[in-house]
Amino acid sequence: MYDPKDLITLIKSHTPIIVVETTDELRVLDLLHYASDVLKMRLLKWSVVAGLVNIGAQRETYQSSLEPTEMLREIWNMKNSGIYVLLDFHPYISDARNIRLLKEIALTAGRYRQTIILLSQKIELPPELMVYTGKFELALPDEKMIQSIVENVLKKRLPSGNNQFSAVSPEIKKLIVKNLCGLSIPEIERITQRFINIPDITREVIADIAKSKYMILNKDSVLSFEYETADFDDIGGLTKLKQWLQKRRAIFLKEKKIQGSDVPKGILLLGVQGSGKSLAAKAVAGAWGIPLLRLDFGALYDKYIGETERRTREAFKMSDRMAPCVLWMDEIEKGIATENSDSGVSHRVLSTLLTWMAERKSCVFLVATANDIQSLPAELMRKGRFDEIFFVDLPDTNIRKEILTIHLEKRGMSVKDFDLDKLAHACEGFSGAEIEQSVVSALYAMSTESGILTNDILLQEMKATKPLSIVMAENVASLREWAKDRTVLAN
Repeated sequence: MYDPKDLITLIKSHTPIIVVETTDELRVLDLLHYASDVLKMRLLKWSVVAGLVNIGAQRETYQSSLEPTEMLREIWNMKNSGIYVLLDFHPYISDARNIRLLKEIALTAGRYRQTIILLSQKIELPPELMVYTGKFELALPDEKMIQSIVENVLKKRLPSGNNQFSAVSPEIKKLIVKNLCGLSIPEIERITQRFINIPDITREVIADIAKSKYMILNKDSVLSFEYETADFDDIGGLTKLKQWLQKRRAIFLKEKKIQGSDVPKGILLLGVQGSGKSLAAKAVAGAWGIPLLRLDFGALYDKYIGETERRTREAFKMSDRMAPCVLWMDEIEKGIATENSDSGVSHRVLSTLLTWMAERKSCVFLVATANDIQSLPAELMRKGRFDEIFFVDLPDTNIRKEILTIHLEKRGMSVKDFDLDKLAHACEGFSGAEIEQSVVSALYAMSTESGILTNDILLQEMKATKPLSIVMAENVASLREWAKDRTVLAN
């Protein structure tokens, strides 16, 4: 529920207890002031430091107890109509006396028109009270409101006439606003104040905003923020994948609309280990200029019953609030392999994932990578789950030359000093990671020989390397055969 009318409806329907979980306490109190005026009801606020205070239009003074149980007893004995807002009551909610008193108030709430509002950042209700409870969710600011908040903060803090935000290019301004989506008003204000004194608001500021947003939203550390992304120039090959992503960038970021087209949802990357799937996931975020979040299945699973499922839901909820972003699930088969004997936890995680994939409305682009196709459940592989399934094969001769060029130049070498044709032929069957490792190993060998990296040293390291395509030839061949008519080649 988002609209003030929804809050009024909850109160009018005699919902005895209403839970509001938020950090934006002042905004909720403003909404409750509005609701109490419309409904002509008294509005009272309790805190452990001030007791019960009438904050509505007709202010009355109470000699109220600061002690939670006594305060509830006072409300129960009052039998007076009113909205009672209990601030940060969550530490006292599990006390048996408080549970009983809240239940007593709830049982007579309709007769006396009493509504209890539990307002805290997080509230865990005991089962006894669930049946009497409704939940109100505070709306997060939309893009128009976010821009207004940013401009107001800058106007208040900067010298008169210094309209810093108006001087920012429309593209940067739009990215700033998009990266602040999913935050409450106080959170937006705090982040905005951090870049007030920066002379030039550029894309670097956007990266800082994304990091700050992640730190605010990250509660369970299930999602990790990947600070190091990549670009398509860092990857050799994958031409078809790059073209596919480039065509969808503007639509995903809502920079343009094509009638009848859906917002891109995500891709599944299958392939041989070390073939560049993880680098491709990083490159999507880097090329699109949006945050990259990684779901850590190792941190997701918990020994306590129900905790893994809750963490999964929280991870998806956080990724929705971080939108627009890329959510990277590396080696997804390890997290949802349903044949594991884990008391059905993997099945429930898979079910949660499939529900989120089907129902999400946020701009979260899912990039899942997998090495073992046999472990992936059929429910995940059916058409419609992903926009496309790409197979990242071992690089051919031309792509191996591209990869060699990237890694040699990355280490300050000139490719003119090497015979790329000969080197590319020597590393046939190598994955991208194995080619890079050959260059790294050659650099170590160089330091103990002439001190200069030569073609011969590189060739020696390549000959000494047994690639995965030879070590696990049967598995690699089986994967390539399976992918031939079932996937789109990324190269």
